[in-house]
Amino acid sequence: MTATTDERPSTAAGPPDGARTAAPGGPRPAPRPGTANGEARAATGDDAQAGAGTVDQPAGGADGRTDGAAAVTEAVLAALADDLDGGFAALYEAYRNAVFSTALRLTGRWAEAEDLAAEAFLRAYRALCGYGPDRIASLKPRAWLLTIVTNVWRNSLRTAARRPPPGPLEDAPDPLAPGEAVEDTAARHETGRELAGLLGALPESQRAAVVLRHVADLPVAEIATVMGVPQGTVKSHISRGLARLRALHAAQGGTS
Repeated sequence: MTATTDERPSTAAGPPDGARTAAPGGPRPAPRPGTANGEARAATGDDAQAGAGTVDQPAGGADGRTDGAAAVTEAVLAALADDLDGGFAALYEAYRNAVFSTALRLTGRWAEAEDLAAEAFLRAYRALCGYGPDRIASLKPRAWLLTIVTNVWRNSLRTAARRPPPGPLEDAPDPLAPGEAVEDTAARHETGRELAGLLGALPESQRAAVVLRHVADLPVAEIATVMGVPQGTVKSHISRGLARLRALHAAQGGTS
């Protein structure tokens, strides 16, 4: 994927420090969600379109969001409206884990997930530089970011045949959670490697639908927006993907 040299609009000084570390040529930070090196490429219209409809629903709405999630969305949108750089920092902190977790399950490899998450945030920042107040206010930020992640991942699949085969996920260990025993971390890591292998065997559309539903926890309506397909098609992809995962798991001698 080729980096561009597009200049950012003069209305913004640049992304916050946490996102700036993802720029090409910068130092590669310690592995953690959303802060690694990634290729710089300007946001495309397709990436930026999804998620620009209505703001996230409050609890009890069509998407089943909790009051806490709705409050986060409201705070992020308010921060973006007040100041692009400060608002982008709030966007990054609020959604970096969701972006990285989705990227990791789509790619199946830690280093590629870091690059994918970093590029997604860079594209998001460049897109926001061109958005007016009304468009920012209408964003559904989580779905919008995951649309960018999914589109970048899909584009990367088109050039995968020209790349060397990816290494195993075990090359990048999971971080030790606070208070978690080493044995528990090892067991969690083994489960993650197995899941990555199973997801990698799914067709592209089924993998995206399953990850967005069961990893990113997006409602079906938002997945339909992200993937650009009807809700019925999303449900079909999820159902078939889960059935295939169960079959693959059983074939490997696992238990349901």
